[in-house]
Amino acid sequence: MTIKVVIASRNEHKIDEMRRILHEAGLSLDLVGIREFPDLPDVDETGTTFAENALLKAREICAFTGLPAIADDSGLCVDALGGMPGIFSARWAGTHGNDMANLQLLLAQISHVASDRRTASFHCAAAIVMPSGAEKVVEGTMAGRIIDTPRGTNGFGYDPIFIAEGYSITTAEMDSASKDAISHRGLAIAALAPTLSHLLA
Repeated sequence: MTIKVVIASRNEHKIDEMRRILHEAGLSLDLVGIREFPDLPDVDETGTTFAENALLKAREICAFTGLPAIADDSGLCVDALGGMPGIFSARWAGTHGNDMANLQLLLAQISHVASDRRTASFHCAAAIVMPSGAEKVVEGTMAGRIIDTPRGTNGFGYDPIFIAEGYSITTAEMDSASKDAISHRGLAIAALAPTLSHLLA
């Protein structure tokens, strides 16, 4: 029997990404997003770190649904902005999930910063919480730099302005498999897969 696992997100791009990564890791799961639970209350992300917010979401969604829950919290940390937007990445411009507004605000804030000082990194904390109470958090990081003008249509969020270390194309110009192999979320979810496999065995 295929085990149902809830992914704590309404972001279809993120859900598809997690499905790909876990499938590549050899896990056959029935992964569903939280849209399938319309009565699920919003989780207040009151943590001060990616790991705290990931656990908050996974715990509350597991408790509400009675199913294993995977949650991630991720964001872009720009060195010239003291590590911001960080945990506020998805709502940097004020409205949660407005990718274009977030991206444009960030570019405006670093418009005076020389290209060689636009270093940044994507961070992701991924958590699994089981109905039994077992839980695990892992993290992944992808270092790189920010460019002036968005390029590419394959990614989401800040992908069109981020070039990973050692590359010359943005993560929005990469194909899915290439991005999953190096991305912060790809690394974190792949690291979570062995624990997930063990807990669901």
